[in-house]
Amino acid sequence: MKDVISMSVGEPDFITPWNIRDAAIHSIEAGRTHYTPNRGLMELRQLAVEYLKERFNLEYDAKDTLVTVGASEALDLAFRAILNPGDEVLVPAPSYVSYEPGVRFALGVPVGVETFEEDNFILTPESIERAITPRTKAIVVPYPNNPTGAIMTREELDAILPVIEKHDLLIIADEIYAELTYGRRHVSIAEGHEDRTLLINGFSKAFAMTGWRLGYACGPKPLIDTMTKIHQYSMLCASIMSQEAGIEALLSERNSGYQQVSHMVTSYNRRRALVVEGFREMGLSCFEPRGAFYCFPNISSTGLTSEEFCTQLLHEKKIACVPGSAFGKSGEGFIRCSYASSMENIIEAIKRIREFIEGR
Repeated sequence: MKDVISMSVGEPDFITPWNIRDAAIHSIEAGRTHYTPNRGLMELRQLAVEYLKERFNLEYDAKDTLVTVGASEALDLAFRAILNPGDEVLVPAPSYVSYEPGVRFALGVPVGVETFEEDNFILTPESIERAITPRTKAIVVPYPNNPTGAIMTREELDAILPVIEKHDLLIIADEIYAELTYGRRHVSIAEGHEDRTLLINGFSKAFAMTGWRLGYACGPKPLIDTMTKIHQYSMLCASIMSQEAGIEALLSERNSGYQQVSHMVTSYNRRRALVVEGFREMGLSCFEPRGAFYCFPNISSTGLTSEEFCTQLLHEKKIACVPGSAFGKSGEGFIRCSYASSMENIIEAIKRIREFIEGR
């Protein structure tokens, strides 16, 4: 369709900074076009663990770090490495659409742990305890969260850790949005619990490098060893050009005091305020996102399902959003709107959505 404004795509609208692109170009010109070690370039792995220490106080070892083809490959490798047929993984809902299929691909069973707007979409000890069975192997902890924009504080994370430890669960911490928080710094559930946490991160969101497909996983040595075996037989290694770009991203941001990351966060924060205010002025309940770059307004008052709302909005007003139901059963009644778009597009989109609602 022509003239559609998309608020559906989960990627930064910023272009990868020039110095990062130039590093990849230079690697090609210098003839660095061969395979790397399966686990990735040691310089990149060392910089990644130094970054995690500096920014989030995490203690991981470069030897037990695996460079992957995006954070998505790291998730896939993790599920395939830990699951036997029928093993269960707790998956918060709403959350990223790939968790449940990823568990199923590995012949595991995803078990939804519902989170709710009135609880700020966080995991609670009670909700986790109710979902655990003798087959539960791991829990995904994806904060800042896609699609809700929810974060978890140190106190909230500390509250769920006793339940996780009691049942000896592996934590799979997907922290791809860790740099994109508003009002407070991200805290990691892995801090102090690195021995039971597979930490997944990458370059797509914070460094505007979605197309480079570069991520990494840090964790207990036996798990990283097993993930590496699967990785070397299925992917071999991440692109050397992407890895060279990742090295430049980490080096340049550290040397500049993370200025480019800070610039993006400041810009997203302005857009975030505009989107939240816009939905609330329409009369819709709108949870205030504290991380990532998504807004998750409640559209149940319109009488439409999430899919009906998004389909009609697309055809009548040419605005593309994602039905909340795509992210789990408890996402029904919501829509996900990305504010990783220009201010002009956001203003026009809010205007058209208001017209759509007023015309019901």
